[in-house]
Amino acid sequence: MRAEQLAWAVAALALLAAPLLWPGNAALALLTQGAIAAIACLSYNLLFGQGGMLSFGHAVYTGLGCYAAIHALRALAAGWLVLPVSLVPLLGGLAGLVLALPLGWASTRQSGTPFAMITLGLGELVAAAALMFPLLFGGEAGISANRVLGPAWLGVSFGPQIEVYYLCALYALVCAALLRGFHFTPLGRMLNAVRDNAERAAFVGYDPHAVRFLAFLGAGFFAGIAGGLAALHFEIASAEVLGAQRSASWLLFTFLGGAGYFLGPVLGAVLWVVSSALLSEWTPAWPLYLGLLFLFMVMRAPQGLAGLIAQGWALVRGRSPALWLPGALARAGAGALALLGGCALVELLYRLELEAVIGGEFRYFGLRLDSASPASWLGAAAVLLAGWGWGRWLGRSGRPQ
Repeated sequence: MRAEQLAWAVAALALLAAPLLWPGNAALALLTQGAIAAIACLSYNLLFGQGGMLSFGHAVYTGLGCYAAIHALRALAAGWLVLPVSLVPLLGGLAGLVLALPLGWASTRQSGTPFAMITLGLGELVAAAALMFPLLFGGEAGISANRVLGPAWLGVSFGPQIEVYYLCALYALVCAALLRGFHFTPLGRMLNAVRDNAERAAFVGYDPHAVRFLAFLGAGFFAGIAGGLAALHFEIASAEVLGAQRSASWLLFTFLGGAGYFLGPVLGAVLWVVSSALLSEWTPAWPLYLGLLFLFMVMRAPQGLAGLIAQGWALVRGRSPALWLPGALARAGAGALALLGGCALVELLYRLELEAVIGGEFRYFGLRLDSASPASWLGAAAVLLAGWGWGRWLGRSGRPQ
C-alpha cells in the first residue's frame, strides 16, 4: 500500500511539474490532450479490461459529454445557466451517464460478440443522428463556444492554456483515483467475476446483467467527463467525436497500453497523443506504423505495453545488472537496427507511391534517401537484415537476458 501511495504522489508531482519541463502552448496542448485521453481510456478499460466487454461505441459517451459541455458553455454565455466553468465537465459526465442508461441496459443484456455488435450498431445510430439534427449537433460544422466567461475566479479565467491543463490534470488524477478505488469495491470484484465466469457468478446469487449495467453506467459517466474536458480544451464539438473512428481509437490504444493493468490505459493515452499529434507530423505513413504495432502486440504481446514492462521488471528484479544489462542492451541494439531499416523501407515505399505529391527525396536521421535510387533501397534492406540477423544470433547464442 505504501508503494501505491508513493506512486500516486509521484504521479501528482509529475502532472504538476510537466509544464515546467515542456513549456510552450504546443507542449501544453499535447499534455492536456494526454490527460483527457487518459480519462477516456481508463473509462473504456472499466468495460474492456475489468468487465471483458468489447465495446465498439464508446465514443458516443465521450462525444455526447463534449456536446453537453459545449451547450452548457453557450448557456452560461447567454445567462441561462449559473455554474463555474470548472464544473462544466461534470455536466458532460451526467450526459454520458444519462445516455448510458437506455443504451447500457440494452447492450449489457448480452455479452461477448453480441454485446460488441449491439454497441457498434447503437454507436453508429447515434453518430448518424448527429447529422440529422443540426440544431442540436451543428451538422458537419459542429458547435463552438467560448470557455472564458465572466470575471476570473481567484485569478483563473481559463484563457491561458496552462490553466486548462491544470484543470484537466486535476480531473485526470481524481478520476483515476476513483476508478482505482472502484476496482477494490465489491462491485468491482464481482465485475471481474462476471468477466471470468458469468454462469458461476449467477450461481452464487449475482445478476450478471445488473453488474455489467452498473459498470457500463460508470464508464459512461467518466467518458462524459473526458468529453466535457475536451470541449473546454478545443471549444468546439463536431460529429467526428461521435464516430466509429474515435471509438476504434479508445479500443486500440487501451489494448496497446495494456487492458489487464490499471496503468495500461494511461500508457495507451500517451501513445495516442504521440501518434496522432507528433508521429502524424513526422511521416505520412504513421497509420501503417500504428497498424504494424497493433499486429505485433496482438501476436507477440497481447498484455500490452504495461504487461511488457511488468514482465521485464519481473526478470530483472533482484538480479545484478551485470547479469542482464549486456544482453538487454544487445537485444535493444539489434531491434533498433532492424527498426531503422524497416522504417526506411516504408518511407521509401511511400515516397515511391506519392512521389508526384511529396517528392522522392527526404532526410532520414541526417541521411538523404531517394526512392528513385537503388542505393537507398539496398542500404535500408541491408540495415534491416543486419538487425534481424544480429537478433537471431543473440537468440541462438544464449546471451544473458
